[in-house]
This record gives sequence, structure tokens and C-alpha cells, in this order.
Amino acid sequence: MKPLLLLFLIFSSCCTFAQTGGLTGKVEVNGKALAAATVSLKKSSFKTVTPGSGHFTMKNVPVGSYELTVSAVGYLTQKQQLVIVQDSIISVDVALEERTDDLNEVVVTGTMKEVRRLDSPVPVEVYTPAYFKKNPTPSLFESVGLINGVRPQLNCNICNTGDIHINGMEGPYTLILIDGMPIVSSLSTVYGLSGIPNSLVDRIEVVKGPASSLYGSEAMGGVINVITKNPAQAPAFSIDVFGTSWREYNIDAALKFGGKKLQSLLGVNYFNYQHPLDHNNDGFTDVTLQNRISIFNKWNFVRKDKRVASLAARFVNEDRWGGQMNWNKEFRGSDSIYGESIYTRRWELIGLYQLPVKEKIMAQFSYNWHNQNSWYGNSPYMANQQVGFAQLYWDKEMGKRHNFLLGGTYRYTWYDDNTPGTLSADGLVNMPAKTPLPGIFIQDEWKFTDKQTLLAGYRYDHDQYHGSIHSPRLAYKFSPNQKNTLRASFGTGFRVVNLFTEDHAALTGARQVVIAEELKPERSYNGNLNYVTKIPSANFLLGLDVTGFYSYFTNKITGDFDQNPDQIIYANLNGHAISRGISLNTDFTFYFPLKLLAGVTYADVYQLDDHGSGRMKTTQLHAPKWSGNYLASYTFPKDFVLDLTGVFTGTMRLPVQRNDYRPEYSPWFTIANLQLTRKFKNGLEVYGGLKNILGFIPKYALIRSFDPFDKTAADPVANPNGYTFDTEYNYAPLQGRRVFAGLRYNLLKY
Repeated sequence: MKPLLLLFLIFSSCCTFAQTGGLTGKVEVNGKALAAATVSLKKSSFKTVTPGSGHFTMKNVPVGSYELTVSAVGYLTQKQQLVIVQDSIISVDVALEERTDDLNEVVVTGTMKEVRRLDSPVPVEVYTPAYFKKNPTPSLFESVGLINGVRPQLNCNICNTGDIHINGMEGPYTLILIDGMPIVSSLSTVYGLSGIPNSLVDRIEVVKGPASSLYGSEAMGGVINVITKNPAQAPAFSIDVFGTSWREYNIDAALKFGGKKLQSLLGVNYFNYQHPLDHNNDGFTDVTLQNRISIFNKWNFVRKDKRVASLAARFVNEDRWGGQMNWNKEFRGSDSIYGESIYTRRWELIGLYQLPVKEKIMAQFSYNWHNQNSWYGNSPYMANQQVGFAQLYWDKEMGKRHNFLLGGTYRYTWYDDNTPGTLSADGLVNMPAKTPLPGIFIQDEWKFTDKQTLLAGYRYDHDQYHGSIHSPRLAYKFSPNQKNTLRASFGTGFRVVNLFTEDHAALTGARQVVIAEELKPERSYNGNLNYVTKIPSANFLLGLDVTGFYSYFTNKITGDFDQNPDQIIYANLNGHAISRGISLNTDFTFYFPLKLLAGVTYADVYQLDDHGSGRMKTTQLHAPKWSGNYLASYTFPKDFVLDLTGVFTGTMRLPVQRNDYRPEYSPWFTIANLQLTRKFKNGLEVYGGLKNILGFIPKYALIRSFDPFDKTAADPVANPNGYTFDTEYNYAPLQGRRVFAGLRYNLLKY
């Protein structure tokens, strides 16, 4: 009997251990089925992926205690303990939550109020310092080049001045803001962008398209808003130092201090490059030599009822020059050795104050003083500009559907220089330009259903010379679900050009500036259509962002480089100009530590001008039809991160002279960069890499560099084609490969 009993017990135990159960359920998001979600039992081989219905089933699971894990790209992972009972099927439904790192980002640029990026009826692109750190640069001007559709354009091969183009439109159509204030005025768009400390940047918001109804008549093509860090949330101390094999050195540092009532964040940027190089053997420096320091301090005041109050100040001092290799400051302004030397000094003040009343009424103000002392060869340009700006607006929620904004602005610009731009009509008396510009704006954001929002805005400005300026805007958003959003917008813009502060061609080289008529203000009519979607799969989440844009300009002010090689002739366009195209941004986020980004923009920018013999189509200078960006980032074990970043640029039309041997259109090219970063747990990062790994530099640059003052240009024997010295033929930096290395350190708390 005992052997039989023992066999029975063993058989029963085996049957018990062999018993299995099952698991079934459904994965949902906001009550809707989620496909491509991975369901797994930890410490087992049981794993499945949900189909379109969101249901999952696991059979023949041994009885026991397991941890159920449900994950999907773009969603927060859910973990749940459960016990599978023998001989039964357990039913478990799991609800995932979407990640909030991109959907719940707070943006302000599109509507001048803090809203979730997903809820904004105006498409806003957001870029954090982590994105720009993948290719470290010493200035904001270079950093934004990694953004698809945003292109820093160098306008001079010698002094390396530039502006920022959005969707193929020239730099003056891009409004640069710091904390929502138009602090980067027309004179400083050439040099002021280089002095914003990267250590103080919290994020950069980009609006591609019309924004005149909120930000004034100059926001015709787009807005770049630099949002600085909140001192209360910033690290206690941070520093970023790097150098390159070209002997460029950059230091960015920030320090937080203060008490319970006041927090302060001090940032310093210092950039130094003092090693002239001439790799293309034209006798001129390849890159402008610079010595720049920028100091920025922001104060936040703690007030009752969480009312906001902040004050920020910035000082920039820069000495830059480029020219013939044997130039020094003794030749500044002479006609023997050519050099372009610019001294820049700038002060800025920015303030924000919420009034101590029940309603949300915000007061903002800014002031900037800019002095430029420069010589372009033997041509002086001495300029001073002061801009004061004040704004008061009321932010009011009216019911559950309407979000109302009403405000008034006043901008006063004082500008003086040594050019004909500030002379009296008879040319005998200096008359600094004094331009007051008052305005009012109104905006209503109407969420008439849970999925649809309509934004209507209108702005009225009054200019002393051009009278009333009307800038309406409409924007519509439709979001059937969290993964799909359609936005459409329309708006108008207005701009008056100051040639000598916005067009570098009017200041350099040997061409004579001719203003053919009294210039009228420009008008623009802009339309954008944007679609954003997220497509999940078993291995990655794909994000797509597609935008179509169209802008129509009247009275466009253009410089004619073609009619006379010795002149730049400025006049209002007798016709119209068009900027149209489409851009696509893609974002791949994989389960394993790989992230891919890629973008492409097609822009057709041209003008139709009637010179008396019918309208002639002319392609805009420095406007490539194709451009884009790419990024690949992979994280290895032990916190090593490898980043490949780059931009590619298609052919663009360039300013050539009559019978010029240089091609009128630039070639396709790409500038790629590689960086390896090692991150340590104590906040230290060490990085290094190679910039411009393909070594691309333009084949042609300066013309007649041996005679920059055109002393022998009129000699038909020495110069049979009649060429003149010109610095405007530019489409890419003249720096080839260079190694860089640096370190970062962030101390979160003292």
C-alpha cells in the first residue's frame, strides 16, 4: 500500500504543477483600443503584441504569481501584479497614459498665453537646449541652423554677418523675441543674435507663418522666441566649456542665487577666436576673428497669489574683424589694406509685471540701446539705435469656450547713422529717425467643440508716415484624437525697410547704393496648413509634421544686383512676390535607445517684376529650393551617447557679376557633425567630436581679392570683364573639418 500511496502523491503533484491557466484582456487609451502595445509577463517567455482591436490572449501559462507589463512607444509603461489561478482564464484590462513630454509642453508664442502645445491653434515648434547640445555652437545664430526650414544665412564672406531665414524668406521677415519681447531690433539683427548665453535658454519656440496680429507689423514670415530659464527651476550652477582645433574657445556659465522673496540667475558667455586662417588662399581670413562677452541677469520676484514679476538685463560687447591676412587695427578705415572691423556695444532691459488686481492683467516692457562703430574697408558705418517698448494686455476666460485677449502696445524707435538714410531732403542736416508706433490688438480663442478651436485676431497700428496698419489673423484647429491634429491659419503683415540696418549689401563691397524712388511699405498675405500625426508600431513611434505655406507680397523692396554690376538699385517691386512650399518633419522613437529625426523643406521663392516689357520672373537670391536637417542619436551602455547631426542645402541663386566665372547657382551640399558624449551621475558630461566631417567648403568666394579697393578695376587690360570686388557671393561657411572637445557640469543644489 505504501508504494501505491507514494506513486499517487507523486502523480497528483505532477498534475498540480502541470496545471496551467490563461490571461486575456484589452489595452486602451482614453477608452479606445490601442494597437501595437507589447504585453509581457516578467521572468517568463510569454509576450504578445495587441492587434487593432487592442485585445490580447495568453494561453497555457503555468499557475503562479507574475508581474504584467504593458508598454507602447509614446505611452507610459503600466505594471500590475496578478496571480493566475489554475484551470481558469483571468481577464485584465489595462489603460495606458500618453507621455506628456511633448504633448503637454507649455508654449506661449502662438497665442501670447501659456497653453499646452497640443491645444494651441497655432503650430509651435519647441526646441530645448538638449537638442542643440548635440552639436555645440557658440551662438544662437548657429544653433537654429539645426531646425528644418530655419536657415542662418551668412551675408558677407569677410565679416560673417547674417540673418535668419524661415521657409525661404529673408531675415527681415523673421521677428526675434526674448521672453516675448521684440528686443532684437533691426540694427542688431546683424550682430545681436550672437550674444545670448546658451546657459540661460530654457527653450526656443518657432512659429512659421504670420504672427502680426500679436507681435506687430514685422512678424510677416515667422517668429523665433527665446524663452530664458526660470531662476527658481534652474540648476544652482552650470558651466559648458569647449574649444576647436581652429583655436575657437567658448565658455557658457550660469549661477543661481537669492532667497525666499527673490531668485536671481546670472549667465555669462565668452567667445574668443584670434587665429587668422586662409585655407582657400585668397589672401583673406576664412572666418571673422571675434572677441565677445555677454552678461545676462534675470530676477524673479515672489509675490502673493502667485502673481508674476520678473526683470532681466543683458550687456553685450564684441570686437570682430575680417579682411586681408596682413590687416591690423592700424589700417582701420584706410584704403591700403582691406579689413572690415566692427565694434558693437549693447544694453537690454526686459520686464514683466502682473497687476495686483483680480483680473489677469499683464504689463511688459523692454528697452535696448545699441551702438555700432564699424569700417568696411574705407567706408564708415556709425550707428546708434534706441528702442523702447511697452505692452499691457488683459487675459480673460469667458465661460468654458472663449479665451479672450485684449491689449495695447507702444514702440518708440530712435535711430541715427552717418548714411543718407538719416539726412534731410537737401542732404545738409542730420536728422535722426524718430518713429513712434502705437497699436492695439484683440484675440478670441473659441473652442466651439471639444475637438475644434477657432482663433480670430486683429491688430491696429498707426505709423506717422504710412497711417493706419491693419493686421488680421485667423487660425483653425481640428483634433479628432490625441494622435491627429490639423491646423490652418491666415494673416497679413506690414514692414518698412531700413536698408542700412537690414541689408548688409548696402554697406560692403564696391557697389554704389541707388534708391530709385520713395520706398513704400511692404504688405504680405500669408496662409499655412499644418497636419501632425503620431503612428505607433510594435518597434517605434513615428511622428509626422507636414506644413504647406504660401505668402504673397506687394510693394516688396528688393535690391537689383543684375541691372548694373557697379550698383545695387533699391525700389518697390512693380508686381508681386511669392514664397510657397511644403515642409516635412519626421521623428522616429524606438524601443531600444535610438532616436532619428529628419526634415525636408521645399520652397519656391520668386518675384514677378514689370520693367515695361512684361513681367519677368526672378528667383530670389540665397533661397534654396530644397533644404533639410537630420539627426541620429544612440545611447550605449555606461551612458555613452553618439550623435550625428547635419543639414543639407540644395542649389540657390547667388549674386554674380556680368561675365562672372563663378556659377550663378551653388551646388548641393551637406554639413555633417559627429559627437560622442560620456555622461556621469554627478552631473558631469565630457564630449568631443568632429564638425563638417565631409570637409565641404565653397569652391568660389571673393572676386578680385587682390584689389579690394578697385584701384585698377577700370583698367580694360588688367580687368577686361569689368569685375569689381564683392563680398556677397556666399552660400556656406568657409570652415572645413575641425575637431572639438568640451565638458559640461550641472550642480542641481548647493
